[in-house]
Amino acid sequence: MVKRWLPLEANPDVMNQFMWGLGVPEDVGFCDVYGLDGEMLAMVPQPVLAVILLYPQDRIKESQSSTASPVETKQEPSKKVYFTRQTIGNACGTVGIIHALGNAASKIKLGEGSYFDRFYKQTADMDPVQRAAFLEEDQEMEDAHSVAVSAGDTEAKDGVIEHYICFSCVDGELYELDGGNSRPISHGPSSPDTLLQDAAKVIKGRLALYSESNNFNVMALSGR
Repeated sequence: MVKRWLPLEANPDVMNQFMWGLGVPEDVGFCDVYGLDGEMLAMVPQPVLAVILLYPQDRIKESQSSTASPVETKQEPSKKVYFTRQTIGNACGTVGIIHALGNAASKIKLGEGSYFDRFYKQTADMDPVQRAAFLEEDQEMEDAHSVAVSAGDTEAKDGVIEHYICFSCVDGELYELDGGNSRPISHGPSSPDTLLQDAAKVIKGRLALYSESNNFNVMALSGR
């Protein structure tokens, strides 16, 4: 039987308290991105370390749409990309945070001996499937996730269709990190300075497929 958690609310305050309690310094945090045009993006605190998108994902719709197709590259994803599969139902919010932090590790000083410090050290040499299995057995993370769920402003319910994915820049490439996929997806060249703008372009194309819905949220992980 597949393990299932309740979903995390798309709320920067909830996510920040969650990760700060697990060893992330408080000078790093999530904030809302209120729009995808240049003026709104300019309001986001810099530097941006990752971008998180929550949206009503429909894999069939996306597979049939050319506008959702990523940049096709023959090369393998950079070995520096930290990626895990997701095998726990409704854990995509936590997996998104794991991807965001794991691919910005060189820019974040995790508390020595803290949960995330131990987690990334223990899973560093694992493949994505092994990392997913490790997370399934990780009671400390499950407990922290449950506390974060209860801290939301709305009642958490199972059966949601919204899904979190993460965008990170690694080795000069913009990667889409979705634990429901088998591997990271490259969306072409990027840089730490243009990560937010590059992710916004991909997100605009993705959301165009869901014009009937306003149920999406974009957050940036920023240094302060």
